[in-house]
Amino acid sequence: MPEQTAHGHRAASAAPRPLNALFASPLWGACARFGLLAALLAACLIPSLSALAQETRLIAARVWPAAEYTRITLESATPIKYTLMTVKNPERLVLDLEGVTGSPEVEGLATKIMRDDPNIQSLRVGRFKPGVLRVVLDLKGEAQPQVFSLPPVGDYGYRLVVDVYPLTPPDPLMALVAKSEREQEAALKSATPEPEPAPAPVATVPNLVLKPHDEAVREALAQRDKPGPAPKRARAAPGRTLTVAIDAGHGGEDPGAKGRSGTVEKNVTLAIARRLKAKLDREPGLRGMLIRDGDYFIPLQSRVEKARRVQADLFVSIHADAFIEPRARGSSVFALSDRGATSVAARWLAKRENDADLIGGVNIDVADYYLKKTLLDLQQTATINDSLRLGRSVLSELGEINTLHKAEVEQAGFAVLKAPDIPSILVETAFITNPEEEARLRSPAYQEKMADAVVAGIKRYFARNPPVTRPPRVAAARFGDSHRD
Repeated sequence: MPEQTAHGHRAASAAPRPLNALFASPLWGACARFGLLAALLAACLIPSLSALAQETRLIAARVWPAAEYTRITLESATPIKYTLMTVKNPERLVLDLEGVTGSPEVEGLATKIMRDDPNIQSLRVGRFKPGVLRVVLDLKGEAQPQVFSLPPVGDYGYRLVVDVYPLTPPDPLMALVAKSEREQEAALKSATPEPEPAPAPVATVPNLVLKPHDEAVREALAQRDKPGPAPKRARAAPGRTLTVAIDAGHGGEDPGAKGRSGTVEKNVTLAIARRLKAKLDREPGLRGMLIRDGDYFIPLQSRVEKARRVQADLFVSIHADAFIEPRARGSSVFALSDRGATSVAARWLAKRENDADLIGGVNIDVADYYLKKTLLDLQQTATINDSLRLGRSVLSELGEINTLHKAEVEQAGFAVLKAPDIPSILVETAFITNPEEEARLRSPAYQEKMADAVVAGIKRYFARNPPVTRPPRVAAARFGDSHRD
């Protein structure tokens, strides 16, 4: 029933409003317009926010020039999408980076190209189109570029690597021969004395009765006029010159181990390797060849290949040891093992050294002739036996200048020692993680002693194992280098 109001009238119940009337109300229209505006605004903002989330910022940019190749490394917190093009006349590489934002690393990339870079003339960076940063490399000649990405490892984030190889790579054997010829010519010139001026004519003494004094003068003059001995020439060693390939461990992107005072292994190994080469070059019948002669990375397989290309008689890889315990100390020598490591420490060290390719950066799409193929067992076994003999000779000399971490030559599966026909050893000069030994490694005097000890060990090895006529390279064609046979 209708309710009675305070005034005594009865009020009827209000009828519900129809839906079409509600939609037609001003309030609903305002809400609809606001919703449409919000939807349009969201549609505009979402792509921008998505693009912002996908932008990549470079953490670091590094350039490692070398005659063999020049490497450019772009490091970021997220992977970089890229495309690479080659352009002729003049020779250029065009690298487009998607979603990379401007940063000091990008802006300063051009300044990292040195004037004496063997492969890159200059570098330019600019915005090609929205969302794409273009890097143009002006080259000094035709090149074979390799571009690949590396996942985070060690202290590094994601890395995009650009390797610029010259189309005609330098021949290390020809370079070694040419350098040896220049050094021999210089040695001969320095050993040949300048001709002495002709003596002044001496008056003839009459053949009369001479007094004792006059007789003595005549004898002295006659002695002076006798022809002197032939000038000394540089002594040549009998037989062919023996080549020792010297491998300075790590390099470039791969710093190796680090000491508490900031000493970096790659710098120490290169300093000792250079001293070792200089000393070998002064020995008759010996010469050294540096696998790495600068701050750049060479993959482990390429180090082996380079030693074989120069037909090295020995391979010596220089390193500095490291351990979590700073009290670890001493020098060690290692050889290859085809039956597993001789100790847990040797196995751990081999893994650390073999991981250099992961840190230094290797394009895994390139064929690996030495590490993925089966070597000839008999030849490898003979080479390992020679490596052990060489290692014992060097280890004995190292014991005269430093504590030995192990009194015997240890063995493990070191990738850099896998040349099938070159006796090869790895020398751990000292523990860079030991503060006392780190200081010694930085000392030029200790570096000299270390080089002297290795030279003495090499000479002792050759004295006990005289080199014979070089046999043909074993199965060289299987490893892609038959042109040397």
